[in-house]
Amino acid sequence: MTDMIERAADRTTGDRAPAAGELAPYVAPLPVPPLLRPATGDVPHATEIAVRPTWVRLHPQLPPTLMWGYDGQVPGPTIEVRRGQRVRIAWTNRVPRTAPFPVTAAEVPRRAQGTPPATTEPGRGGAVPNQDVAALPAWLVTHVHGAQTGGGNDGWTDNAVGSGDAQLAEYPNDHQAVHWWYHDHAMNITRWNVYAGLYGTYLVRDDEEEALRLPRGKREIPLLLADRNLDTDEDGRLNGRLLHKTVVVEERNPETGKPVTLPFTGPYTTVNGRIWPYADVDDAWYRFRLVNASNARVYRLVLIDEDDNPVPGVVHQIGSDGGLLPRPVPIDFTGDLPVLSAAPAERFDLLVDFRRLAGRRLRLVDKGPGQAPGVPDAVNDVRYPQVMEFRVHESCERDTFELPEVLSGSFRRLTHDTPHGHRLIVLTPPGTKGGGGHPEIWEMTEVHDPVGIQVPADGVIQVTGEDGTTKTYRRTARTFNDGLGFTIAEGSHEQWSFLNLAPVLHPMHIHLADFQLLGRDAYDVSGFDRAIGGTVTPVRFDPETRIPVAPNERGNKDVFQVPGSQTVRLMGRFDGAYGRFMYHCHLLEHEDMGMMRPFVVLPAEVLKFDHGAGHGGHDGHGGHDGRTS
Repeated sequence: MTDMIERAADRTTGDRAPAAGELAPYVAPLPVPPLLRPATGDVPHATEIAVRPTWVRLHPQLPPTLMWGYDGQVPGPTIEVRRGQRVRIAWTNRVPRTAPFPVTAAEVPRRAQGTPPATTEPGRGGAVPNQDVAALPAWLVTHVHGAQTGGGNDGWTDNAVGSGDAQLAEYPNDHQAVHWWYHDHAMNITRWNVYAGLYGTYLVRDDEEEALRLPRGKREIPLLLADRNLDTDEDGRLNGRLLHKTVVVEERNPETGKPVTLPFTGPYTTVNGRIWPYADVDDAWYRFRLVNASNARVYRLVLIDEDDNPVPGVVHQIGSDGGLLPRPVPIDFTGDLPVLSAAPAERFDLLVDFRRLAGRRLRLVDKGPGQAPGVPDAVNDVRYPQVMEFRVHESCERDTFELPEVLSGSFRRLTHDTPHGHRLIVLTPPGTKGGGGHPEIWEMTEVHDPVGIQVPADGVIQVTGEDGTTKTYRRTARTFNDGLGFTIAEGSHEQWSFLNLAPVLHPMHIHLADFQLLGRDAYDVSGFDRAIGGTVTPVRFDPETRIPVAPNERGNKDVFQVPGSQTVRLMGRFDGAYGRFMYHCHLLEHEDMGMMRPFVVLPAEVLKFDHGAGHGGHDGHGGHDGRTS
């Protein structure tokens, strides 16, 4: 197989390194990460997963790329456990102290509107590398994303370990069958550590899932998507070096004295650590466990045929972040679901029916918003739409699997009638007063007696809901290190409403809990004044714009897309663990720049003795649901 890859590379560019844009798609097979089943027992021994430097061939035409990998692999091994199987993992830092940081970081100027952004191109274009990034040590902490485990095991962002040290964490895995994933979560540098290769798949199995007799073995494949950029040498040829290139939108912010940059997106999509691979599949059903492991790219995925036409009727989503959906959702790439929209950290459990497609070559592509599927859209940051190719072969056996009509009889839909507390979280636009040029998370508390509250004022927001009632809120926290805002009783339900005042989509992730999407509401946010840091006129519910909940968003999830000018209402239960956790934007650059806040989960009996701080409002139920309470 290696010889075949090398011959494919030789046919394309000979023995020289390729120039930018010369990489050939679909010439290398899709790698499948190895399976790891950790040790178990009444007092389980820790299974060591060591982070090590490794050299990776991202593409046959490229020289090896220095990366960091769990067990020396990118992505790391697929961890598989049974429900209720308690495991301990020693996430060990085996990167030598003298090892170079594997990522070159550079910042480039913003281009004129209507021209392709510089991030869609390889190479630094003469920009000077950031020497502070080059000097970073291997300082690492692993978060199992989605896991219900105590705060001491969750991968708290400050509790990173240095070379030779280990993070010992325990995972009860008392959760319905689910697709989690794991990745680095170190304070301030998550964007570069994950970019270096620190991510992998974590699967929990249970009896309900197994009773469905879904495709298994070689017909169940993890697909970890991650966009990357590469540096070039003095001749403009790709040198294989990882390049984290961002665009400067403000040279020197007056509040911080530092430049303000956009989140990273790169031109090349890797799947399981390889650029634009192909997968040989049988004419049978397959199960793909897809996660968007990118720093910030939101994929708009479409499956197309040899003539660039969408392929309807073969893709069905059966699960999302928190496990199985109640029923399969057809992804037809037409009508209500013309694309599969995947924001960073979202997971998709997909069944694909290749039975009638023997001899065909199908391609999964990233669709630019301004183009047809498979067509480059560099102006909208999709210079190369390729993701991967499926080569369908005729098999000797007939696949007798039948798609179930009902997937999960244990699924229970949460409604607004469930007793719950309320939280209102506001996502501010860049350039808001006091924000240092970056978007922020504001925790808000309702002011029940607004007499004496000056409007407009910094940190004061008025919201007019669907019932026409206007409520006034004041900001209680905006940075990670502000005082604790949310203290939550274990076992309680809460409704969290994210109101996005910015035009940027934020994928919001809440640790520990599974949530369900209650609704999306359009808001006129023009009344918010960034220079003041508050509303001049209330932000208002828009009765003319109705936003339906997509059918594949109706399961349990822990990451939610929050577009601009929307309030996204979520309901979840904080159960299964105690401790200090976080919620944050999963655009990793935003997370590192401060869009992250802590919360604490305590036993309800203990919370009765709380001294009053950290409730975020009245009786522990601060906030407002964006509609009516």
